[in-house]
Amino acid sequence: MAETSSKILIPETFQGYGYDITGQIGMMWELIKEPLIVPLLNLMVYVSLAMSLMLFFERVYMGIVIILVKLFWKKPEKRYNYEPIQEDVEMGNSNFPVVLIQIPMFNEKEVYKISIGAACGLSWPSDRLVIQVLDDSTDPTIKQMVEVECQRWASKGINITYQIRENRTGYKAGALKEGLKRGYVKHCEYVAIFDADFRPEPDFLKRAIPFLVNNPDIALVQARWRFVNADECLLTRMQEMSLDYHFTVEQEVGSATHAFFGFNGTAGVWRIAAINDAGGWKDRTTVEDMDLAVRAGLKGWKFVYLGDLQVKSELPSTFKAFRFQQHRWSCGPANLFRKMVMEIVKNKKVTFWKKVYVIYSFFFVRKIIAHMVTFFFYCVVLPLTILVPEVYVPIWGAVYIPSIITILNSVGTPRSIHLLFYWILFENVMSLHRTKATLIGLLEAGRANEWVVTEKLGDVLKKKAAEAAKNKTGAKILRIPKFKFGDRLHLLELGFGVFLFFCGCYDFVHGKNNYFIYLFLQTITFLIAGFGYVGTII
Repeated sequence: MAETSSKILIPETFQGYGYDITGQIGMMWELIKEPLIVPLLNLMVYVSLAMSLMLFFERVYMGIVIILVKLFWKKPEKRYNYEPIQEDVEMGNSNFPVVLIQIPMFNEKEVYKISIGAACGLSWPSDRLVIQVLDDSTDPTIKQMVEVECQRWASKGINITYQIRENRTGYKAGALKEGLKRGYVKHCEYVAIFDADFRPEPDFLKRAIPFLVNNPDIALVQARWRFVNADECLLTRMQEMSLDYHFTVEQEVGSATHAFFGFNGTAGVWRIAAINDAGGWKDRTTVEDMDLAVRAGLKGWKFVYLGDLQVKSELPSTFKAFRFQQHRWSCGPANLFRKMVMEIVKNKKVTFWKKVYVIYSFFFVRKIIAHMVTFFFYCVVLPLTILVPEVYVPIWGAVYIPSIITILNSVGTPRSIHLLFYWILFENVMSLHRTKATLIGLLEAGRANEWVVTEKLGDVLKKKAAEAAKNKTGAKILRIPKFKFGDRLHLLELGFGVFLFFCGCYDFVHGKNNYFIYLFLQTITFLIAGFGYVGTII
């Protein structure tokens, strides 16, 4: 009876492997594959294809809109009332509104002089300009250096104040909020915000402020970022490609169609009355800038993006700094979406279509789906289908749709088109990190409110490069990170590198779709990131 039962439960092909571990594993795999693995993987394929289509239609929509904007839309100066503010001999400077400049800082040893100097060099009447340096530094030496620099400019007649707090409550949002509480701010109508590495041109205010003066319904004028160190290394080139799409397409489309987009946290000018109307700065997420923008948008305020008004800034040039930045930028929006989605739904001051745009397009597709589909589909589902050939992935979903999305994403940086393939591999690696951060934000888990200030190096690397060039003409510079090797290891990336390598080997031996070419290249990229060597060669 026992012998009969064993034959019923175990297929004949496995009778000879009863005590063989490999055979046992194979037997268990065959037993669960058809009833469990195949249906589950098919479901994952359908979900991934649905998310890919959502992202595809979003990219196509924005592509069509940006073409229409470039061809037929009037420039912002034509769409809104815009008249440059002229100097009046009789009235003096009274026709210029009083503008507050806020420069939040945290241990900015390398760049504090750059930002303070740029703010003090703005071509705006000195008696109508107030500059706040909001220093949350924890290093006493740096605090003293920043204070001395402020005193140096004050001695030249610049209205600049140096402010510190007893604690860093609220981080950047807390510093900005505290700055607006000062008594002299009540005389200011607008506030321009510049992070410590941003360098506005002298005419910045003269080009931005007229939009606010002549259009009382506009709350924000956002300028575009320009990166002074984009050519520093491969890592900065990859970042430039991603951010240029954001500024060239996403910001432009939001401004032209709904007069709404997310404030980028810097290089923008706010109407102080709009900040107060929206409830002021809040520190409930790590994207206080986006939080304020959404709340102001729900109050009916409009935003203007000026693509030709550009402010120089710096990209993170170390993989460690970049990872911290991407965690904040991915976790924060997801966490904000969790906290505000019902508030957006119930809002009665904006149109139904604007709600759809904010909830579906701005948050759901761009801040959540875009990260998840890149990781789950191309780094998990597609490799797994190689191990389970019974699951079919249509060629349009595996190749055609992602190719079109990639091409549309690359339009912002045509000069880097030759780096497109590596950019794809790099973005797939970063999608793991961003997906993890997005889930942390949605679930409001442990690191949801983690805030690590992005390290800025200013002109330090340029000086070192110049010195090295004198010694070795034309030689490449290998920049070895100073932190310990253990700090550079990223086990999750290394684990996925091993997984993809196994799938690639299996496809090379048994597969029919030649995915192993992609899998081996993706494996190399995961391992490079896992060992923390992304972008170390300039």
